[in-house]
Amino acid sequence: MLRQYVHQFGQKLVRRQRLRPREGPEKRTARRLNTLDLIALGLGGTLGNGMYILVGEVSVYEAGPAIIICYLLAGLSTLLSGLCYAELAARVPRSGSVYLYSYVTMGQLCAFITGWNLILSYVMGTACVSRAWSAAFDSLIGNHISQAFQGTFSLNVPYFLATYADFFALGLVLLLTGLLFLGACESTLVNKVFTGLNLLVLSFTILSGFIKGDPHNWKLTEEDYRLATSGSSDTYSLGPLGSGGFLPFGFEGILQGAATCVYAFVGFDVIATTGKEVQNPRRSIPLGIVITIFIGFLAYFGVSAALTLMVPYYQIQPQSPLLQAFLHVGWNPARYVVAVGTLCALTSSLLGTMFTMPRLIYVMAEDGLLFRGLARLHGRRGTPIWAILVSGMLAAVLALLLELIDLVYLVSIGTLLAYTLVAFSVLVLRYQPEQNFSKNEKKDDEIDISQWEASPSEPASEAGTSRTLKTLWFPTSTTPTVKSGQIVYGCASLLVLLLIILSLVLAQWPSQVFSGDPVLTTVAVLLLLLITGVMAIIWRQPQDPTPLHFKVPALPVLPLVSIFVNIYLLMQMNTGTWVLFGIWMVIGFAIYFGYGIRHSLEENNDQQPPDSTSQMLDQNMPNDESG
Repeated sequence: MLRQYVHQFGQKLVRRQRLRPREGPEKRTARRLNTLDLIALGLGGTLGNGMYILVGEVSVYEAGPAIIICYLLAGLSTLLSGLCYAELAARVPRSGSVYLYSYVTMGQLCAFITGWNLILSYVMGTACVSRAWSAAFDSLIGNHISQAFQGTFSLNVPYFLATYADFFALGLVLLLTGLLFLGACESTLVNKVFTGLNLLVLSFTILSGFIKGDPHNWKLTEEDYRLATSGSSDTYSLGPLGSGGFLPFGFEGILQGAATCVYAFVGFDVIATTGKEVQNPRRSIPLGIVITIFIGFLAYFGVSAALTLMVPYYQIQPQSPLLQAFLHVGWNPARYVVAVGTLCALTSSLLGTMFTMPRLIYVMAEDGLLFRGLARLHGRRGTPIWAILVSGMLAAVLALLLELIDLVYLVSIGTLLAYTLVAFSVLVLRYQPEQNFSKNEKKDDEIDISQWEASPSEPASEAGTSRTLKTLWFPTSTTPTVKSGQIVYGCASLLVLLLIILSLVLAQWPSQVFSGDPVLTTVAVLLLLLITGVMAIIWRQPQDPTPLHFKVPALPVLPLVSIFVNIYLLMQMNTGTWVLFGIWMVIGFAIYFGYGIRHSLEENNDQQPPDSTSQMLDQNMPNDESG
């Protein structure tokens, strides 16, 4: 009896969401967004905090002028994840982002963990950007806001809370929460205005840098550093020299800088969460993702080059790098242009994050994994009112009490985990049997990805052990079958485990591995050989020939490289960050096992007659072909 109960409980955890044709729903959000709206949303989330603060930190302490290489590596690694996002968005164009993708491919528990982590990223990200906006505005008016709050609302709780309660940041979040109530069309119109102004300011900054910049700043020496020290009365604010030149902190600094710069691109995933509100999601979502990452890379590359040409990297002020750069070259009036760009960029970044956050909560609540009241829609505008209100209030409280710097790495864990699961999902789905929504399907048109039917051409004797081993290299069919899909799923899971071990070795003992330590180098080489062998088995399996608007090239190599990069970056997180992440997960598991596992849509489907189940689900599915 206990064994049967444990088995049933385990089945609930790995239950995958059924894919159904989207026909005739009564309840849906309005489809108003086009490709330009998505690009504006993506750029608004990407070209914010990372542009006006991160570029200074990385230049001073990690890479120097080589920050342009850091952004190149970060852009390439992000593009790998973006391509995976694009294929899954073309395949499953619904709201929910990687949450939905993991639900379809990996099961309910994994989907909840993914969605819960993304909520963490969005809520903390909103708090971070609002604090940055408050600080930027405060610096422009002479720090009067912070001085007033420090004297009146000081928080004397070290290591946990900010030095003062920032009611300005709280008010900003509440104001934009109210804007989101107006709906997607109105919100994206404001976002496009701010994003357009930001791009104009960044273009001005790039041109100014190449006009006023000095190429000598890319080959600085110790003599230059001594002159800067002797000629400045504020020498404590100078950053480290390193070894000088273009690579002052070596290749290790470039790798560390690239790991940091990846976080500057995380805003693009807002595009993948808007499936229900896009006119043509199968085309617009993949196109919007790729264009957003490309434009974002060009902007970061150009601005970082302009900044390090205008100012010696050790004299850059991390808190306001671009503004101080124009003061350094004598263009004082330009600081006001940069100030406008800073506020516009942070506003669009904040709006982009807040646009995404309630929509993910809405989808999870609609599926029953979060409280169903959060899935309530406004009758006329079709906006998720309770999801907007709850997420906005939570982000506002965090913005009131927490510092930006304390949240950066916590935001990144959920994002990197999401990227990893997206790449894994692409790898699994491409090698599974085709899912067909033709009229010849069963009455309720129900297809469960965990119950793929074998191809008629697959011989029954393939169940034998010898035939199974043979099919690892010589598949019996040119199209995916149940057996080939299971092989890929098992091999992909093994590859993730091997990549975790390899990333751990490289993160903990990098110098020993590359210096030829006999034990660690042998372990790394054996892991690489195993990874190559398992990857070759996946490569031999037949792929799904279903045409899509976009497909990731070079499978299985590209998704595996993306998984490796993301896992390696996760290994860089410190212990304190993982402790906070653990606390957040404990809260999430309490919600899931106390409510979600019993109220999920899939749980209710299994307990209702097929006709009522089909009718209930059809009322909650958007029509992907509308618009």
